[in-house]
Amino acid sequence: MSKVNVVLGTFYGDEGKGKIIDYLSENADVSIRCTGGNNAGHTINVDGKKFAFHLIPSGILNRETKAIIGNGVVIDPKVLIGEIENLKQNGYTVDNLFISDKAQIIMPYHIMMDKLQEELRAERKIGTTARGIGPAYTDKFERAGIRVEDFISNNFEELARNNIAKNNKTFKMYGKEELNADKIIKEYKEYAKILRRYVVDTVDMIHELLEENKKIVCEGAQATLLDIDFGNYPFVTSSNPTIGGICTGSGIGPKYIGEVYGVLKAYSSKVGEGMFMTEQNNEIGDTIRELGHEYGTTTKRPRRCGWLDLVALKYAARVNGLTGLAINHMDTIGKLDKIKLCVGYEHNGEKTMRFSTNNEYLKECTPIYEEFEGNFGDISNIKTREELPENAKLYLNRIEEVVNVPIKFIGTGADRNSLIVSE
Repeated sequence: MSKVNVVLGTFYGDEGKGKIIDYLSENADVSIRCTGGNNAGHTINVDGKKFAFHLIPSGILNRETKAIIGNGVVIDPKVLIGEIENLKQNGYTVDNLFISDKAQIIMPYHIMMDKLQEELRAERKIGTTARGIGPAYTDKFERAGIRVEDFISNNFEELARNNIAKNNKTFKMYGKEELNADKIIKEYKEYAKILRRYVVDTVDMIHELLEENKKIVCEGAQATLLDIDFGNYPFVTSSNPTIGGICTGSGIGPKYIGEVYGVLKAYSSKVGEGMFMTEQNNEIGDTIRELGHEYGTTTKRPRRCGWLDLVALKYAARVNGLTGLAINHMDTIGKLDKIKLCVGYEHNGEKTMRFSTNNEYLKECTPIYEEFEGNFGDISNIKTREELPENAKLYLNRIEEVVNVPIKFIGTGADRNSLIVSE
């Protein structure tokens, strides 16, 4: 294992990154969440108990692993405290949790502004989770945000009061109820008292750990096609869940990064609006959704489902410099009689492997499919790729052939141990 290994989503999120992170964290000293907020979720099943993490790195389930919330994350303190309490109630210590002093705090006005902006978009809704993520990042880059270091300092009240007053002018303009500054400040000061003990300079901490040759796993949130730069803009998140966000969201330079694992499902899914080339808005899509329990970890919204798109996957491999793939839900897709795989697009009468986030280009493209036999049977206890049914091996081989990236992990069931590893 290299000093720093990275786990990223390749499509629209919800690919099952948590399982891969959980496995890698068993042999890692540190697990870092670098970007996003509680609009994302990693779900891990441990001994029949389901843990859904929205802010805390899922590596915290390995008790010897330091779990760091990096500077690129936007934090809702109430949500974070809820996750801490849930871990304690299930017998886990949180003494190994650390929060960057440079991370940003999500305030109630961010959440209210998120909802207002989506309302004002009318027919052009993005499909935001309304968790305040976008407005919090807006404040960060407008240099009006409240960092964690401010949140736990004596400056918090002045900063919060000014920001609440500023946002209340907007809410009043649109006929919305104004926020009570005194009530919010009192509540958030209590949150600050609880979280203060976890706050450190994580950049300094991480580099001390690197100098000690500690092994680090960086957890990506969301995924490539939701990236603010490289995703299906404007139907994207407000941060960079691609490889660049790992560096800027942690303070880790590129020279330390070893393996970059791209996580995907054996099919495709998406929450929210925007182009989805291989979507099956029909009985097949409904079947995949039910077989894969495709409902959002954070929002509980039903996900749009379809066939695996290798054109988009190859794009993700290029953008992130992927060194390995981790494919989940092989057990799910294997329950179908027939499986289709998108191996190219037809554009102006010619086959192409060019992917673009330009919606006009995508509208001119038609997916080219190859069909495979399904009915894999129960594969949840299989531990080597060689033991898989021939139909499953043919499907996996074709993915590697088209994308030209080796498959290192194969998820064969919901349990954390239902995983084939061929690093």
